Amino acid sequence: MLGPSLAAWALFVFVPLGLAAYESLFAWDMLTDPVYVGGANYAAIAESGELGRILGRTLGFSVLVVSGSMALGLGLALLLDRPGRFFAFVRGAIFSAYVVSWVAVALLWVLLLDPDRGVAAALLRAFGLPRVGFLTDPHAALVTLAAVTIWKITGYAMVVFLAGLRSVPQSLHEAASLDGAGPIARFRWVTWPLLKPTAAFVATTSLIVSFQAFDVVRIMTGGGPARATTLFVYAIYEQVFMNLSVGRASALAVVYFLVLCVLAAAQLRAWRSQTVGRRA
Repeated sequence: MLGPSLAAWALFVFVPLGLAAYESLFAWDMLTDPVYVGGANYAAIAESGELGRILGRTLGFSVLVVSGSMALGLGLALLLDRPGRFFAFVRGAIFSAYVVSWVAVALLWVLLLDPDRGVAAALLRAFGLPRVGFLTDPHAALVTLAAVTIWKITGYAMVVFLAGLRSVPQSLHEAASLDGAGPIARFRWVTWPLLKPTAAFVATTSLIVSFQAFDVVRIMTGGGPARATTLFVYAIYEQVFMNLSVGRASALAVVYFLVLCVLAAAQLRAWRSQTVGRRA
């Protein structure tokens, strides 16, 4: 039963990853013949300091996206976990952002954040606030991209948390209420411990989405200003299509994959250890 899925996974993930690892050992500009250089590509990206800067920016972006989407998703799930057409409509409206393509979302927010004709600029002028370069200020651009990403994926986090909330036995809440526990105490001691596996899943998938950010970077900022939004995937794109350096791009791709695996494994391990510790 798992054969077709594993075959597709191997074909579209492990085979390309193996080719990237092989090509990372060569210097190749796609115009001349590849030249074997061993680990020189890895040494070059490490010695230049670019790898550390890209990793730092991507990790900061991921922290914002994961924490923001989880907090908003859980809050909306708690608020909208009620029967009725109105709440169903609101849930559907929030989730609709998740199914829209990244390109459409990026173009929409470019228009909304336009410093002259955008809605955000109009609101700032209406309240007498100074003009903000959401996409042109190096200190604001990365936060802006994180906010757009949170806006898009919060609906997904909300739906997953809703499923987790509805799997919590109602009898536990009733027993806690009989013991005098209020809403906050019930959430802290009943709901949240049972939601931890769901939260771990949301955190891991949000982490992967944040590390894969490309469309919003390419369309909204192009990696700028002053490379403030050059994240991992966009840096790989730059090496291939702008610098014509397939070897360095492949080396970045291998490092990217390893970093993502380590972060995902550490995240899952931390959540599991907390869950096991609480059960013990």
